[in-house]
Amino acid sequence: MGAGSWGTTFGKLLCDAGGEVTVWARRPERVEAINERHENSEYLPGVELPAALRATADAAEALAGADFVALAVPAQTLRENLAAWVPLLPPRSVLVSLMKGVELGTCRRMSEVIGEVADVPAERVAVFSGPNLAREIAAGQPGAAVAACADEEAARRLQAAAMTPYFRVYTSTDVVGVELGGAVKNIVALCVGMAVGLGFGDSTRALLMTRGLAEIARLGAALGADEHTFAGLAGMGDLIGTCSSPLSRNRTFGENLGRGMTLDEVVAVTKQTAEGVKSSGAVLELARKHNVEMPMTEAVVAVLYEGVPIADAASSLISRSPKPERYGL
Repeated sequence: MGAGSWGTTFGKLLCDAGGEVTVWARRPERVEAINERHENSEYLPGVELPAALRATADAAEALAGADFVALAVPAQTLRENLAAWVPLLPPRSVLVSLMKGVELGTCRRMSEVIGEVADVPAERVAVFSGPNLAREIAAGQPGAAVAACADEEAARRLQAAAMTPYFRVYTSTDVVGVELGGAVKNIVALCVGMAVGLGFGDSTRALLMTRGLAEIARLGAALGADEHTFAGLAGMGDLIGTCSSPLSRNRTFGENLGRGMTLDEVVAVTKQTAEGVKSSGAVLELARKHNVEMPMTEAVVAVLYEGVPIADAASSLISRSPKPERYGL
């Protein structure tokens, strides 16, 4: 449900794994492009999609008989979109979150929003996350992800549905950890991008990624996640990919800010959603509710929404009172 770059890529992945897949797209012209030309020219130009991958603008048609319903809309629109789709959901389908954000206002993770809106148990909600840059996966480059669900059997079924010769899927029951790794790393990537835009080098990037991972792990521990999750694909792996690649929307967004563009200017030139921009405030609020220190997240929020110059935020971050390494920057 959603024909952006990752939604389309995930559909291709399921097709390549032998599944029967329908993609729901909001715009009729995108439906036509996928069905007739086998290309999503807006988000994945030049990538040939399988002829078996079908698209429709009719949600009822897309959802009919589905074993898995993969939700790939912007995080802040999930509640509204899903509410409209609930009457159409097959009664035994597993709802899969492909989104990496935290809801503004409620501070709920996407799996929590799904469970609440669809009124389904945790055993019917899964999360699929990892270092997956859509264009690379769509091109068939080797990749991997984690399929997480409270129901281990459901996670294994999702694993089987997405495994291909070029893409490996691992399973987990740590939905909280897998989900937080995907959501919070976007904020770290914004911070790394700002540093790149300011002209800082690899030492600074390594510093920010490492301490960013510490922030993710601290919040995860407070919310009951398994600390080992953050050393894997859905934690460190996703963080490295998003912070290192120019294909990353959040890294690129931060880089443009670091080069001197205003927030409005960056938003205007950003074609796809950089989830960390909107989720940063919700993540910070969630951290404060659980008394978790997240200084990098605070710095990003200060730059984005409080008018603090990036150089001042960086200086404040580095000049914080020193603490034992395990507690963070």
